[in-house]
Amino acid sequence: MGTERVETLVIGGGQAGLVMSHMLAQRGCPHLVLERGRIGERWRSERWDGLRFQFPNWSIRLPDFPYPSSNPEGFATSAEILDYLHAYAAKVKPPIRCGVEVATLRRPQSEFLADTSEGAIAARNVVVATGPYQRPMVPDLLRNEDVFQVHASAYKAPDQLPAGAVLIVGSGASGAQIAEELHRAGRQVLLSVGRHKRMPRRYRGQDLIWWLSEMGLDQTPVAERGGDATLPLITGAYGGHTIDLRKYAEQGIVLLGRLRSAAAGILHFADDLPTSLAYGDAAYDAFLDRADAYVEHRQMRLPVEPQARARLADRSCVLRPLRQLDYRGFGVSAVIWATGYTFDFGWIELPVLNDRGAPEHDRGIAPIPGLYFLGLPWLSKMNSSFLNGVGDDAARLAEHIRCGAATLASMP
Repeated sequence: MGTERVETLVIGGGQAGLVMSHMLAQRGCPHLVLERGRIGERWRSERWDGLRFQFPNWSIRLPDFPYPSSNPEGFATSAEILDYLHAYAAKVKPPIRCGVEVATLRRPQSEFLADTSEGAIAARNVVVATGPYQRPMVPDLLRNEDVFQVHASAYKAPDQLPAGAVLIVGSGASGAQIAEELHRAGRQVLLSVGRHKRMPRRYRGQDLIWWLSEMGLDQTPVAERGGDATLPLITGAYGGHTIDLRKYAEQGIVLLGRLRSAAAGILHFADDLPTSLAYGDAAYDAFLDRADAYVEHRQMRLPVEPQARARLADRSCVLRPLRQLDYRGFGVSAVIWATGYTFDFGWIELPVLNDRGAPEHDRGIAPIPGLYFLGLPWLSKMNSSFLNGVGDDAARLAEHIRCGAATLASMP
């Protein structure tokens, strides 16, 4: 089988890959998109049944294609987002091949060479658009324990788990939403809490996403990000509400510190629960202060909301947090690892990855000419990985590719 040749190869058929195809097509740039599964595969196979998108429907927009919804203030299900991606694909008609996996990407000579499950493809340009959620991280802490374990990406519904209490390790957006779902289903839930940034779902009559856009925070460039990469703790479940872990405790969810180790059925937790909660509170209060200052400076007529600053009293699990837990004795039958994801770029056999496996790039442009990355968190600014933000990065990279092709065409 001979080597196929394309001008630009886009790897990934999620929102980033589809938008990249749209931007390239608008500029007349020939390209091919490869997707190892199906369009929007992770929305199909790596989301739980009750998940709600964290952004309100009115804010969902891909280039030239706003999300159609009769409930703009509502929050879409993962199935509805998947349908939206398929509708977008039907509109932009990307030249995509599904079920084709890229095993390696290298550059033996002047062109990139992708070794795929259907043969070799050479390309002048390659855009890696495989998304921010690549390889689930599951610590080895319980590898010797006889307990049902599943990563949040493989969790589907409460009835998937054996009867008994459930320990959720990780208090980010996924961990918190799954904890609430299981609690509402009547399960005893323990939540191992790490450092987090708590944010208001709504404040002074407006959604958090409205505030991010209104104050220009979603346009914050990567150079101004700072060293704290902690993600905001928000949810669109049950109509969308502000997550307050103290309220979780008030409802009966047991809060714990970070899971540190396990041996002979005994789990050991760090003594950092109060510190983690305080960190979340500080982020929450700082955001309200910033919003209030913005309203005052702009003389905006928005209702005041003093109750937003009310603080629930600490429950016993916070005042006297458990440091050790006999999980069998407590009746814990399942552990859900809501511990996030890590990069999975080992298939890229080029000197563009740092010691953490993260790609080196300048706003998506790799140090190797012709190689690009798209759809990663903070690629160029805060909203780079948002559905309504990936288009800006894709347009910029597509223009870079177009200009490069024009330069080559003009050379004698």
